[in-house]
Amino acid sequence: MPTFSVRRHAGIALLALLALSAALSLAGCNRNGGETGVVAESAPPPAPMQAAAGYAGGMAMKDQRMRSVEPAAEPSASEAQQDGTPLERFLAVRQDLSVEVPAEQLADAWGKVRDLCGTLKCELLSSSLLRETPQQPGNAMLEMRVEPADVDRLLGGLAGVASVVSHTTTSEDKTAEVIDVEARIKNRTEFRDSLRVMLRDTVTKRTMTDLLAIQRTLSDTQAELDAIATQRKVLAQQTSKQHIQIQFTAKRALVSSGDGYSPMRNALRNAGSVLSESVGSLITFIAAVLPWLLLVVLPLGWLARVLWRRRRAS
Repeated sequence: MPTFSVRRHAGIALLALLALSAALSLAGCNRNGGETGVVAESAPPPAPMQAAAGYAGGMAMKDQRMRSVEPAAEPSASEAQQDGTPLERFLAVRQDLSVEVPAEQLADAWGKVRDLCGTLKCELLSSSLLRETPQQPGNAMLEMRVEPADVDRLLGGLAGVASVVSHTTTSEDKTAEVIDVEARIKNRTEFRDSLRVMLRDTVTKRTMTDLLAIQRTLSDTQAELDAIATQRKVLAQQTSKQHIQIQFTAKRALVSSGDGYSPMRNALRNAGSVLSESVGSLITFIAAVLPWLLLVVLPLGWLARVLWRRRRAS
């Protein structure tokens, strides 16, 4: 009997503890649920207020539609290739050559290379020819843009008529510039098309001021797009063709001063020039002294003769 009484009291205590724990848990859940409900749920506004807000938002969107149509951010060159494909490179290649040709063949060699450019995919940018004169040697120049496939043919034809003295090749990477320009073209084209759609829209009511603003923005965008397209064409010329400049000079004979040098032979070779210089100096001296002979020496001679005759007569 005592054992049964102890067990009954223990069971009652355990049930009391379980009831207290369940009550505390329910109280915490109600508290959290109430707070969450306050934050997450709010009473919807009345229907008239919703209609007014929708009308005001539509008017604001209509007034700001022109200013809100802005071009998207232009991708940079580093973000142009995100799919892992190889990036196409655009290089501006330039070649500068200096060649020597015999003086009597300079004009002929220059003309042959210029005519060869006309038979290839070659664009002649500038050319000049200065023939040899007693005061200065002759020289010539050619500047052109050549397709990469025809560069070897042009240089091969040049090697057949002249001796290459120096050949310099440089290249400039224009990849980033080309990607940026193409992104700007795409972006401005989309912006221009959206403006044209707004002008053709007959459903939305716009004032004359709005229409004029759209038209003015469209004109400015088209002008900017034309300028960017011109820049892209210039880049295409620089990267699709090689810039080649050839400088023609006349060969100069070098005088050897080795064992064959002879002072007597050199003096005989220069005798004519020395004699001509001496005769020229004599003529210059006579031309400088002759006026003084006529003005001073002849009157003094005549006076001396008169005095001598008088002295002899006396």
